[in-house]
Amino acid sequence: MKVFIADDSKIVVDRLADLLRDVRGVEVAGQAGDALEAVRCIRQVNPDAVILDLQMPGGSGLDVLRAIRPDHPGLYVLICTNYAYPQFREECLSAGANYFLDKSTEFEKIPDILRGLLGKVSKTTPAAR
Repeated sequence: MKVFIADDSKIVVDRLADLLRDVRGVEVAGQAGDALEAVRCIRQVNPDAVILDLQMPGGSGLDVLRAIRPDHPGLYVLICTNYAYPQFREECLSAGANYFLDKSTEFEKIPDILRGLLGKVSKTTPAAR
């Protein structure tokens, strides 16, 4: 499973990469530090899952989600933010996010979520994504 990380914090990106290194079958296929770069790179890399920060330079994770969702309907999107307010959760899930996580309390759940998605991704074909 190819995973793309979009977060403007190098510390968060490095921590995620470390966590995902231990998940068999998961490969960090790219990363971006701002919204515009994230949209461009996601379109190029065509990952199976994306971990998006909500607040980034050049736009939000929600902007990225809205830009990529039409062309990538089978992409699994995890929003991981320090701004886990109910209105943001509702807006992101309505826009097509599969998960909305609070960085301060749910960050460590990401490897388990991706492990759970591994079987689903392997059952889909590239044409279905």
